[in-house]
Amino acid sequence: MMLAYMDRAAAAAEPEDAGEAVTVAAAAADDEAARDFGGLVSARPAAVVRPASADDVASAIRAAALRADLTVAARGNGHSVSGQAMAEGGLVLDMRALALPRRMQLVRSPSGAAFADVPGGALWEEVLHWGVKNHGLAPASWTDYLRLTVGGTLSNGGVSGQSFRYGPQVSNVAELEVVTGDGECRVCSPSSHPDLFFAVLGGLGQFGVITRARIPLHPAPQTVRWTRVVYASFADYTADAEWLVTRPPDAAFDYVEGFAFVNSDDPVNGWPLVPFPGGARFDPSLLPAGAGPILYCLEVALYQHQQQHRAHDDDDEEDNKNNKVSAMMAPLKYVRGLEFAADVGYVEFLSRVNRVEEEARRNGSWAAPHPWLNLFVSARDIQAFDAAVLKGMLADGIDGPMLVYPMLKSKWDPSTSVALPDGEIFYLVALLRFCRGGGPAVDELVAQNRAILDACGRNGYDFKTYFPSYRGEAEWARHFGAARWKRFVDRKARYDPLAILAPGQNIFPRAPAAAAAPGGIV
Repeated sequence: MMLAYMDRAAAAAEPEDAGEAVTVAAAAADDEAARDFGGLVSARPAAVVRPASADDVASAIRAAALRADLTVAARGNGHSVSGQAMAEGGLVLDMRALALPRRMQLVRSPSGAAFADVPGGALWEEVLHWGVKNHGLAPASWTDYLRLTVGGTLSNGGVSGQSFRYGPQVSNVAELEVVTGDGECRVCSPSSHPDLFFAVLGGLGQFGVITRARIPLHPAPQTVRWTRVVYASFADYTADAEWLVTRPPDAAFDYVEGFAFVNSDDPVNGWPLVPFPGGARFDPSLLPAGAGPILYCLEVALYQHQQQHRAHDDDDEEDNKNNKVSAMMAPLKYVRGLEFAADVGYVEFLSRVNRVEEEARRNGSWAAPHPWLNLFVSARDIQAFDAAVLKGMLADGIDGPMLVYPMLKSKWDPSTSVALPDGEIFYLVALLRFCRGGGPAVDELVAQNRAILDACGRNGYDFKTYFPSYRGEAEWARHFGAARWKRFVDRKARYDPLAILAPGQNIFPRAPAAAAAPGGIV
C-alpha cells in the first residue's frame, strides 16, 4: 500500500486500499501535532497519520521519499519540549494509534525469562498496569512520569531513580522492531543487526521509528518503603547520594533520587515540597544555623516482594525491611528530625507524579509553556554547578522541581547514541519549570536556560544536555564530540540517507533523492 498525504491546502489523495488500516487527518489533528508540552515551538504539519501497523509507518515514510521536501516525525504523547516531534509541512505519525492493549504480549525465552512485547506508542503507565494486573510482572527501569511512550523514552534515554541500579531504559531492551528512513521494517537486537539496534536507542528518532519493543520483565514488588531526608549541606548531600548509588546490590536501595528546594515557606518552591504523607510538616527550627538559600532532599525507596511464607512471618519480614532501611540510613549526614517515610503500594509509588499532573491541570499550569532544561553534569563539577547555578542563578526557585541526583555511566551501553559526560558518576539536573501567572515571562526563562548553558561551557564543566535542542551541525558536533558525532553521521547516512526522519531535532537537512548514499543494515 502506498500512502498518499494531505498537503497544506488540505487537498487529499486517499491511501490506496487503506480500508481501516490507516487514517490521515488534518484540521484539529494538525493543530494538536503543531504543539507540544514545552509550548515554545509551533510547526504545523501537512497531515497527521494514524498508523495501525508497522507497515503503515513504512508506507508513510516511503510516500515522503517521493517528495524532496517532505519529512516524517513520530509523535507519542506530545511531551517533547522544543518541537522535537514536529514536522513543519511534513507528516506526523500519531504513534498512540498503535497502542491498543491487545497488542501487548507476554513472551517467554527458552530459559523461561519473561518479556513484554509492546507497541512503540504504548505509555509506560499502560505497560505497568498490564504487566502487574495480568502477570504480576514489571520492567525494572522507569521514568518518573509514566505517561510517556515506550518509543519516545527509548529514543532519548529514559532515566529515573532506578537508573543507578538497573540502568536507564535504553539498557533494558531485548529487541526492537524499527522502520528505518528507507521505509523498511526490520527487527534488531544486540545479536541481530546490532548497529541499528544501538543506533536507535537514544538516537533522537534519527535512524528509525520504533514500532515495537521487547522489554525484560521481573516479579513486581508488592510494597515500597519510601523515605525523604533533608540536607543543608550540598557536600554532605552529594557524598551520601554517591555512597548510596555505589553500594553492592544486597546493601542498596532500589531507587535514589533527590531535589533542591528553597529555604523558605514558599508553597511552590520551599519547605512544603518535602513532607509526606498527608499531615506531616516541615520544622525549620531543626535546620542548622547558617543554612543557605537552597536545601536538598534525598529520596530513597526499598522494594518489598511478596514471599511464599506462613502468615505469622509477616512481622519478621517487616522487621527485616525496617532493619535494612535503618542500617543504610544510619551513616547518612542528613538533618536529624527532618525525615519522612511511608509504606505505599508499588504501582502507587511509580504513579506518584500523577498527583502533580492533576494539580497542575487544576491550576492551569499544565497547559502553560514549560521551558525545561535537563542536563547531565559530571560529579567532578557538581559542587561548582551548585554554587554558580542553584545557589546563584536559581536561589529563588523555578516554580517547579529542581531534580539533582546521581547515576552511573557503567550502567549505560556505550554503543547507544546517547551522549554522556566523561566521569563514571554524573548527575541528572532537571529544571522543570511550570509557568504560573504573575511569574517571569517565558522569554526570560528561556534566556536564563541559555545563560545556564553558557555558564557550564564557560566554566569548563563536563556536561551534556539531555533532551538536547540545538541549531546547526556545529552545535550538534560539539554535543556529541568528534568520534561519536562521526558515528552519528555515518549511521544517519546508513539508515536515513534522505534525512526524512525527525526534522524537529534540527540536526540534518532534508536531502534530495539523488543524495542517497549506498549502504546497508549492519
